[in-house]
Amino acid sequence: MSDPAFYSREYDNRALVPDNEKWVAHWMQGSERARATMTCHLDQHYGNATGETMDIFPARKGDGSCMMFIHGGYWRSRDKQDFSCLAPAWVDAGVSLAVVNYDLCPMVTVEEIVRQMLRAGRWLWLHAEEYGMDEDRLFVSGHSAGGHLTAMMMAAVWPALDARLPKDLFKGGLAISGIYDLRPMVQVEWLNGDLRLDEAAAVKASPAFLPPATRAPVMTCVGGDESSEFKRQNALLRERWRGSVAADIAMPGTNHFSVLEGLAVPSSALFAGARRLMQLDR
Repeated sequence: MSDPAFYSREYDNRALVPDNEKWVAHWMQGSERARATMTCHLDQHYGNATGETMDIFPARKGDGSCMMFIHGGYWRSRDKQDFSCLAPAWVDAGVSLAVVNYDLCPMVTVEEIVRQMLRAGRWLWLHAEEYGMDEDRLFVSGHSAGGHLTAMMMAAVWPALDARLPKDLFKGGLAISGIYDLRPMVQVEWLNGDLRLDEAAAVKASPAFLPPATRAPVMTCVGGDESSEFKRQNALLRERWRGSVAADIAMPGTNHFSVLEGLAVPSSALFAGARRLMQLDR
């Protein structure tokens, strides 16, 4: 299908969710509270570029598991500090949280953001022990653009980046409301002015056209009230990665913004699914 007007509507989450700012304000308030009250190592540099930093919230208990969370914002907005709100529930569950930043489009390309996430994963593996984490218990999750980047991390051939790294650097991935075929982005005029994607660049950066690198499990999730395109994208990754997708987590009644709330609420299906992914229910 090639219909710029259709894609423009389907991917315009702010228009589809008129009260989206309510959710963003909720994240920011919770994030300020988390940073003020929790042990945290802020702005740890995983690379040399301005945006190559992460915030680490170490767990005092647990088995050394760590979740690296990649924020959304269509690769062109948002900041890691808006998502510290995820830390209380995960640290309480015995899981360290590493919330990672990246430089934004149009300052960099989507391909460069993927490279930055590779550098972040390498850094986390190399430095895990310094923060009380087990380098063999690293997982990755992300929302929206972060869901795309999560899938790209699960397709990464880590030893090609650094011979010291294991093939399965991340032992599992949770991709929430992600975009896995970037070709529609080329036709979304209000977005591609910043992304600057052409068809070839879109295909190169699309996990739907890459194989998963290992047998590590991947879980997917999309809000029950999200647009047909986000539901199609979610189904596409499940279809293409059939051998790796361990589960699709249903979140009925949630939109593109409210679905993320589940990752901060221990009683939610999304939180329970993430725990299963990390084998914390044994």
